[in-house]
Amino acid sequence: MSKNVEEPQLPNSGEPEPPATTPVSNLDETTMIQSNDAKPETEPAATTSNLDEHGKKEPEPEPESVSNDDAIQSNNTEKSELVQLNDTDSKDSPSPKPPSSVEDRGRPAELKKDEEGSRTFTMRELLNEMKDGGGGGGSEHQRESTNGSESEKGNLSSPYRSVCTFDFFSRESLEQQQQNNVALELINSITGVDEEGRSRQRILSFAARKYASAIERNPEDYDAHYNWALVLQESADNVDPDSSSPSRDALLEEACKKYDEATCLCPTLHDAFYNWAIAISDQAKMRGRTKEAEELWKQATKKYEKAVQLNWNSPQALNNWGLALQELSAIVPAREKQGIVRTAISKFRAAIQLQFDFHRAIYNLGTVLYALAEDTLRIGGSGNSIEISPNELYSQSAIYIAAAHALKPNYSVYRSALRLVRSMLPLPYLKVGELVAPPAGNMVAPHCDWRRSQFVLNHEALVQLSKVEKSLSQQTLSGRTGDRIAIDKSIISVDISDIVSVSACSDLTLPPGAGLCIDTVHGPVYLVADSCESLDAWLDAIRLVYTIFARGKSDVLAGIITG
Repeated sequence: MSKNVEEPQLPNSGEPEPPATTPVSNLDETTMIQSNDAKPETEPAATTSNLDEHGKKEPEPEPESVSNDDAIQSNNTEKSELVQLNDTDSKDSPSPKPPSSVEDRGRPAELKKDEEGSRTFTMRELLNEMKDGGGGGGSEHQRESTNGSESEKGNLSSPYRSVCTFDFFSRESLEQQQQNNVALELINSITGVDEEGRSRQRILSFAARKYASAIERNPEDYDAHYNWALVLQESADNVDPDSSSPSRDALLEEACKKYDEATCLCPTLHDAFYNWAIAISDQAKMRGRTKEAEELWKQATKKYEKAVQLNWNSPQALNNWGLALQELSAIVPAREKQGIVRTAISKFRAAIQLQFDFHRAIYNLGTVLYALAEDTLRIGGSGNSIEISPNELYSQSAIYIAAAHALKPNYSVYRSALRLVRSMLPLPYLKVGELVAPPAGNMVAPHCDWRRSQFVLNHEALVQLSKVEKSLSQQTLSGRTGDRIAIDKSIISVDISDIVSVSACSDLTLPPGAGLCIDTVHGPVYLVADSCESLDAWLDAIRLVYTIFARGKSDVLAGIITG
């Protein structure tokens, strides 16, 4: 690996990817931000910087997720793709740049008010009202919540809209109206870059007036504050990227204020914390690698942390949190960088553990490991034997990027990154390493009978190598290909198709080390890794290979490792 290859980082210096727009007819009724339900997932653009354009809204689980509750199994339930990617496909480059990260756009479900009154209007209601001539009288509106669905009928003058008495001539009212006017003026100043953008902006302006009216009627309506923040954030995305107008930053600042107000009124509103973090991240990107940007990235990580605390089952939030940390690591002093990068690694890994086929987090983990390898190689290593070597980090990086490509082989950004790192794999295997194992067929053998052995993992099986086979394997890794290892009954072999679950095991009956349990249809197989870091790498590799098998993409993985 050449040292002069640009290390993969989030886009601190490049232009951010323009967000994909959604036709007006596809707008989701629950929020003001674009939905991806109406069209299939598209490929991210391959650029020299990371693909991490932020999305709006709290995410739903990734489609075709593989559950990891107690077993690795295929989930065949079709789900809509919720992560926003740029629609522009990039051309393959003969000299691919280092792998880059992909950030996730998700979508929150609409909130359910705890109070009986003060309901806010959904996007579908606003669209229906516009179709009816912009009036409020008599049209039926239906609303869905995260806890189910409920129908509410009414019009703009419904008594539900006026729960508390509010003096419009009070000082608070005047201040609120002034704030509303500032935000409305900003929204009205946005015209959009094309006809679709202008049409969408007209709807956003219409929605903003409705939410302003709702807040004036009831300043404690946190739904209205939250939805208006989404309108402001979406309007910021409609600003012409080539424009020198400061309106984008001003819109994001106003959106942050609305999120602040919404979370003060409802401190458990994890959707708002998630989107607030995205808005702050967008502000940080506009400031490059400056001290101000560093502070903004720190704020963004805190908001993501709060969102995850309130909603731990969100792989998208964990993925974005990892990306924010990776971005922050590029700005902080060198002495702080590796600690932040390792924290980012833990967030990406946590996202994958929640959703094994979350290819964006898989790919991002590969890029951050690649960056860590570059940094470790640049400084000559830490001198600590416990630390992972740069070569091992490169190999781990290649595993995750290969897995992401196997899950999404049509993504050119993954394909380009794979060309860069494929040679770092222990071909013709995906992973090679040592584990402490009992005699084959005797998982409860005494500790003195357990031996350190070399194991290899490919698209078909995890296999223990005998001494002769280990020698053949070393020859293969040094350049020879095509030597197929003969498997006999005296060694441990686990077919990927037989796996039921893979998990860490803290059993006192196991030898010292980090225990690994592979539950199969034939019974459990116990192995022991040298360290927790080694255990994590084996767990991820085996789970990813099974996930690829469950998705019917084993042939793609086989093509990667066999050439």
